[in-house]
Amino acid sequence: MRLNQDNLKLLPSGVSVPLYKRDKQKPSIVHIGVGGFHRSHQAFYLDELLNKGLADWTICGMGVKPEDERIYKALKEQDYLYTLMVKHSDGAIRPRVIGSIVDYVFVPDNHVAAIEKLADPQVRIVSLTVTEGGYNFDSNGNFIIGNPDIQWDIHHPERPGTIFGLLAAALKMRKKRNIPAFTVLSCDNIQHNGDAVKKMLLSFTDAIDKVLSEWIQANVCFPNSMVDRITPVTTGSDIELLHKRYGIEDVCPVACEPFIQWALEDHFPNGRPAWEKVGVRFASNIDPFEKMKIRLLNAGHSFLGMTGSLAGYDTIDESVNDPLLQKSLRMFMDEEVTPLLDEVEGINLTGYKDSLIRRFKNSNIKDHLTRICSENSAKLPKFLIPTIKEQLEKNGPIKYGAFILAAWCHTLALYAKNRYHYSIRDAMLDELTQAALYASEHEPLAFLRERAVFDDLAKQPRLANEFTKSFNAIHSLGIKTSLKKLT
Repeated sequence: MRLNQDNLKLLPSGVSVPLYKRDKQKPSIVHIGVGGFHRSHQAFYLDELLNKGLADWTICGMGVKPEDERIYKALKEQDYLYTLMVKHSDGAIRPRVIGSIVDYVFVPDNHVAAIEKLADPQVRIVSLTVTEGGYNFDSNGNFIIGNPDIQWDIHHPERPGTIFGLLAAALKMRKKRNIPAFTVLSCDNIQHNGDAVKKMLLSFTDAIDKVLSEWIQANVCFPNSMVDRITPVTTGSDIELLHKRYGIEDVCPVACEPFIQWALEDHFPNGRPAWEKVGVRFASNIDPFEKMKIRLLNAGHSFLGMTGSLAGYDTIDESVNDPLLQKSLRMFMDEEVTPLLDEVEGINLTGYKDSLIRRFKNSNIKDHLTRICSENSAKLPKFLIPTIKEQLEKNGPIKYGAFILAAWCHTLALYAKNRYHYSIRDAMLDELTQAALYASEHEPLAFLRERAVFDDLAKQPRLANEFTKSFNAIHSLGIKTSLKKLT
């Protein structure tokens, strides 16, 4: 049975379906970057509200990049419905059809329609999940104005290919038409994500229209937020399971863990859904939430991804169930990360770290290390390197942080030699693999001299020593023996 609006009433009783009329309202939220995480998180929360009769907000998805065409076509064929498969650690799966997305605009097909949709007075929030690399800033947090995609948008404002060109064009139109500004809500894993997108957007508009920059500064809100739900890439077995067990033909389901969390600042002058009624936490200061999650969960994922892949594991649960890797991960979290964290209202950090280990152990969530180890040039400067820098300033422990960087260098060197049995995606893959190869054959510190990622870390004697020691140990002894000696 193909998943679509007409077939909802025919689905088996074990599958939850939307209880609301999906055509009741025009979308008031445009979400850019409709990947698996958005569909397991923000779209899920809104679906919860709609099912309870507590909202009349719906979502129009938007894809900016050519690779977004696949999900656009898949969702359109299914009336923008998809199945969320919540996978519990005991093996149970709770399928639920999500209906909060009711439209989608694929920007490369129609730039005019995309800008007009964003300029529609009905749209009051524009949210983003465009990954860490989508924010276009360097290791010092500065906007990369020379990026060819950004230069294209500067010279072709009517055909934007980045979020910054798109947002600028829409806000310029709203300003011209005297339409109130929408709120820009980042839902990406970047600390101070709202502040980050504001800084990057203003850097872009400063280059094209200073008056527009002033208007944005005065009228657009950018609340910071912290989001959390482990959402691995959907596999063919997920699609097959839905078909065999429930008779549902869904080409774009999403699998996720039961845990979900969202904390954000309440800066929505043009209105927002009543998210607090379905468990979203509003706080005046999101910093402690963001810092806790990014430096423990996201950096913890990177730790397990790097060490686990070198140990021959394929998924996060396999990696964390290795006693040595789990013990080392916990020591990294306890000794190097936790001392730098602020008090988080309502959260016990020891309990939070315990819960992370349990979540990582969920064998029903096959979160592949290929996903975890991709785009590290964008991830690690946000997840890990700030911890290393702060500990260097305090003369604190850095051996596990340095070990992760050394393991990353080793994986890239193996990849360059065709001896790493996983695929790697990274915007800086060519230059980083060349640096890692040179590091493995000549001088380990050559890798840390990639300033676009590491800034001036290679000049820090203590880090240089720890990195070189760990790199040589991994190279000569292997990942487990070297990690055992470290622990």
